[in-house]
Amino acid sequence: MKKRVFSGVQPSGALTLGNYLGAIRNFVELQHEADCFFCVVDLHSLTVPQDPVVLKENIKNTARLFVAAGIDPEVSTIFVQSQVPAHAELSWLLECHTYIGELKRMTQFKDKAQKQEVVTTGLLTYPVLMAADILLYNTDLVPVGEDQKQHLEITRDLAVRVNNRFQEEVFKVPEPYIPPRSKGGRIMSLTDPLEKMSKSSPNPKSYIALLDPPEVIKKKIMSAVTDSEAVIRYDEEAKPAISNLLVIYSLCSGQSIEAITEQYASTGYGQFKKDLAELVIETLRPLQEKVKTLSAPGAIERILEAGAEKARAAAAPHLRRFQEKLGLR
Repeated sequence: MKKRVFSGVQPSGALTLGNYLGAIRNFVELQHEADCFFCVVDLHSLTVPQDPVVLKENIKNTARLFVAAGIDPEVSTIFVQSQVPAHAELSWLLECHTYIGELKRMTQFKDKAQKQEVVTTGLLTYPVLMAADILLYNTDLVPVGEDQKQHLEITRDLAVRVNNRFQEEVFKVPEPYIPPRSKGGRIMSLTDPLEKMSKSSPNPKSYIALLDPPEVIKKKIMSAVTDSEAVIRYDEEAKPAISNLLVIYSLCSGQSIEAITEQYASTGYGQFKKDLAELVIETLRPLQEKVKTLSAPGAIERILEAGAEKARAAAAPHLRRFQEKLGLR
């Protein structure tokens, strides 16, 4: 049997080039090797206030970008988290097996709590909902970035804890799938190469949104920070900014970083950035055109409805099994 893969993307803003190169493009490859469930995790986005109208459109746009990037709804299951009530139900059951100390130690909770005037319970229990997302589908592999690895550890701990309590495998213990940097595992900010490119950044110059028009993409890349030494070479420690741009160029072109550095050995940053901008624009052009097609009335809604039906059917037996163990059925 194929291994099962689950991954979710928040619809809390415009998906970025980092999301595409670091995650979604890998999803396209994975779907032919595994039984894949790709989820728009809209419940997770509610840890901060959302404009309902904007959120509704972001949910649909995230799903459109999944399909436009090459995830085939006939091969993979694409759905919206809130359309499968079992996610919220399992989350509560798992919260009753989670220790407050574990949640308070989460690095992301501590970082985000410091930046917010009001900290909600949802922010604290976010990792438990993530655990429910994963365990609900008997998941084998979870594509995660380094920043989510700690959350996956809680998922694994909860699965082991429940299994130990009942002395049998109630939940499969999932493994992380972290792609190497060469496959886009971590694309960094254009304004601060020590920070991951993030759609939640308050500075729009720090990321390239997948639906940015060509002139905006060009402007952002041309203004991207570089290193004082105007030599194009890859060195993550000494030259993190240009190294990040080289990774983007390599992933968009398919060329090795060595070949690219040789190609631009006698040029400055200006020509390199200009060519990179054109390369990114052409990489995203077919994806942007496909999104327009998927924006026709009912196009993405039909895909999500079918996906939610498949997800509900896949989730039901695993939730029911845990309920029975707890004496709820």
